[in-house]
Amino acid sequence: MLRSKTRWKLAETDETNIDRLQSELGISRLAASLLVNRGISGEEEARRFLYKENLAYHDPFLMSGMKEAVERIQQAIVSNERILIFGDYDADGVSSTTILVYTLRELGATFDYYIPNRFTEGYGPNEAAFRQAKEDGYHLIVTVDTGISGVHEAEVAKEIGVDLIITDHHEPPPVLPDAYATINPKKPGCTYPFKGLAGVGVAFKLSQALLGRIPGHLLEIAAMGTIADLVPLQDENRLLASEGIRALQNSNKPGIKALLDVCGLKDQELNEEHLGFGIGPRLNAAGRLDSADPAVELLTTDDPLLAEQLASDIDALNKNRQELVNTMTKEAIEEVETNYISDESNRVLIIAKEGWNAGVIGIVASRLVEKYYRPTIVMSIDREKGVAKGSARSIEAFDMFANLSECRDILPHFGGHPMAAGMTIDLDYLEQLRTRLNNLAIEKLTEEDLTPLTKVDLHCRVEDVTLETIEEMNLLAPFGVSNPKPVVMLKDVHLSQIRRIGSQDNHLKVGLEENGTTLDGVGFHFGYAFEEIASRAAVSVIGQLSVNEWNGLRKPQIFVKDIAVNEWQLFDYRGIRDLKKRLETLPLDKLVMVAFQSNTISKLGLEKWKEYVITDPSDRNVSFDQKYVMLLDLPDLEEDLVNLFRSGGIPDRTYVVFEHEEDHFFSTLPSREDFKWYYAFLMKKGSFHLRDAEKLAKHKGWSKETVPFMSEVFFELDFVTMDNGLISLNPQSVKTELTSSKTYRSKLEKAKLENDFCYSSYHALKSWFDQSVNCFNSTEEAIK
Repeated sequence: MLRSKTRWKLAETDETNIDRLQSELGISRLAASLLVNRGISGEEEARRFLYKENLAYHDPFLMSGMKEAVERIQQAIVSNERILIFGDYDADGVSSTTILVYTLRELGATFDYYIPNRFTEGYGPNEAAFRQAKEDGYHLIVTVDTGISGVHEAEVAKEIGVDLIITDHHEPPPVLPDAYATINPKKPGCTYPFKGLAGVGVAFKLSQALLGRIPGHLLEIAAMGTIADLVPLQDENRLLASEGIRALQNSNKPGIKALLDVCGLKDQELNEEHLGFGIGPRLNAAGRLDSADPAVELLTTDDPLLAEQLASDIDALNKNRQELVNTMTKEAIEEVETNYISDESNRVLIIAKEGWNAGVIGIVASRLVEKYYRPTIVMSIDREKGVAKGSARSIEAFDMFANLSECRDILPHFGGHPMAAGMTIDLDYLEQLRTRLNNLAIEKLTEEDLTPLTKVDLHCRVEDVTLETIEEMNLLAPFGVSNPKPVVMLKDVHLSQIRRIGSQDNHLKVGLEENGTTLDGVGFHFGYAFEEIASRAAVSVIGQLSVNEWNGLRKPQIFVKDIAVNEWQLFDYRGIRDLKKRLETLPLDKLVMVAFQSNTISKLGLEKWKEYVITDPSDRNVSFDQKYVMLLDLPDLEEDLVNLFRSGGIPDRTYVVFEHEEDHFFSTLPSREDFKWYYAFLMKKGSFHLRDAEKLAKHKGWSKETVPFMSEVFFELDFVTMDNGLISLNPQSVKTELTSSKTYRSKLEKAKLENDFCYSSYHALKSWFDQSVNCFNSTEEAIK
């Protein structure tokens, strides 16, 4: 058995709707299944989703507060009032600010933008910035991607005579800011038909309302923030992302061209992954390490030379960010391993350290969630101010925003989503937060909730995976939150090949075969599994399908995300020469070695592993549950092997070495005619000394062990007497079967053992274990 890294949760299937969609749309069963699993079962709805038919942007004025906001901004433009765009420092905030810069520039407004410094001001609007804006002559502040929690800042704006328009998408607090207008589709009472917009989506709708048309020239900007902010790629977001990616491909904006160049994406066919893993992190990097202003300047400049310089600077910041994240992650892991992971009460990890860069703590939190699968908050401590700034990431079963809301009394500033949040907390309350969140987690999370989960869209056969099917599945793109890239499962298929690849042999190349059809697979960082999968095991894999193009040839393939063997495995180490080397690769906490013979450990030179060897196989207290059992040698009787597994149970894996001293199977077992001839020889001679045994054997063409063996059998049957090697017939002997001799039976048994276990085929050996071991274990379970 090879246990999967995560729990695989296969989506429930609605066969009736799948059959109907497949028939109505003329698509493959796999594509129809994916649509139904995403809650899309109507023909028209499916056509809109797949082919973008009749998809349209909603009327922005359906959003509560939009009418008031547009009228106030238009009034400011007419009156030549100074407008301040108040943004945020992440990719969503940067792109939101950029949208409004282009829009107000087009409308001829007098404006500027302001993005607070993450390190000196923190997240969201702040009183000092608002008062400075008033001093600088601004009469209207429009927030983008922020402000929904700024109750105090709204009061300050009123006090100083500045009108405040809030545009945001984060979860609203119980008490909303008293602003001139608040635009947030999640705001209580807002009837806007889609609630899942990112901050940039809300800014895009404001732009649409101000311009009186769809701002198509800003679609690529909207797609960047939408995908980077991990909002659901459904409804309007799906339209923004898909049309934005197409616009990005042909963008004429100097900053975007320069950004694509430093990302290595110039002239490539773009998809959502390029935005999520290439462009998004670079836009984030500026605000994580310094000011986010250069990112906005990059996206809004008309100067190609300045764009190249800014893109290069931001790319360098991103490389620095990566190095910083790696260092902080290492430190955080050491902190977890030292102080928290061994204590079961720490179901929420809260790690805080002075000097950590507050700009990347969210990424570090994500890394810890990946490693430990626990809700995690990473905090940067500021001793001088007596506070800690934190970034939270969660798991599916723990709503971070809801649980933090239960600690609102000690969290003066926090906001976010079920899976992510940001906060500031007084250091005096840090331990209280840890205690309260862990108590909530202990109450709400089961052990299963704390086991990593991979959602699997559908189970398919190898023959179902074709180029046409993959192209149909790709119609569901762009993929993202709530519309993830499909994960398929291939169950109990066979390996046509398995080998390590990569400069460090750390990746895996497999051929998956089922009913004569083969599918290539690549498992990055699965090189370890090469030693953990028996050559003829039935494997199950989950992964994402793609098209492999090489030298003009196109073939389906699967990128393996997880792999499992759901049956016990037999590994054939018979005749192995590098046993010690193989032992070094096996986990000692799982390994149980068995030696039936007393000299096997020394003979194989396994003194180093002596503590892991069972030398009394009759011990009935041995358990093989979830263990790897290695049989070092042969027992004297087959029944001894059967009894070993009867008491120990079925292990995950069995490794057979079967070291044996004599080749009983290949040495000559005397026939009955040989015994008759030797008996007649003794009758004729009267007596015979064993010192001449080798000469006699040579005369008869026997092996040199034959005469001593037959003599021992005759002695046990009382046919002869033996005195210091002199063999003499016993005249009072009684006729007895050869099988009455223990030596004869032992020879037969050992020859059979060697034949069945040392020289049999892998298939025959596996069959013996399947029948002899599994059968009686199943019987015993039934008896219980």
